[in-house]
Amino acid sequence: MPDQLQLIEGCKHNDTGARKKLYELYAPAMLGICVRYVNEKETARDILQEGFIKVFTKIGDYSGAGSFEGWMRRIFITSALEYLRSVKMQREKVSWDDYEEAIDSFDVTIVEQLSAEEILQCINELPVGFKTVFNLYAIEGYSHAEIALILNIKEGSSRSQFARARQLLQTKIQELYK
Repeated sequence: MPDQLQLIEGCKHNDTGARKKLYELYAPAMLGICVRYVNEKETARDILQEGFIKVFTKIGDYSGAGSFEGWMRRIFITSALEYLRSVKMQREKVSWDDYEEAIDSFDVTIVEQLSAEEILQCINELPVGFKTVFNLYAIEGYSHAEIALILNIKEGSSRSQFARARQLLQTKIQELYK
């Protein structure tokens, strides 16, 4: 099997075999990113395909500086966010009052008893706007300033949505545990 640099070079020269191998190598991880932003597997697969089209179209822009996988991750995150913007789901609201009471009584040891699958399911049940900010901040590691630029919102809105997402997630986890 060719190494990563050979695959990248092959893709830059439109080598179909290199593209196929690159897809097979990275598709599972990139699909995982897409699924974190949209709940529907078919929609996530569509975003995956769009993302790979962008990867193959823009691979000439990859300079070799930094992680190739990190470069690809940004493309897939951007593709998922573009999808969310196109369907205007990002601004979904939830009543804050519904969840405030449960926040103070959250027991952190509950999380230790849940599987990763159960936690991911709780994240997927968050409203799209909350889930998007939560994924970008807690999982992808973006700062609130970066999220504000990416989503075209105020930095304070990013912080607020993250806090609300976290607290709603706590409520959902408590309900699952009961």
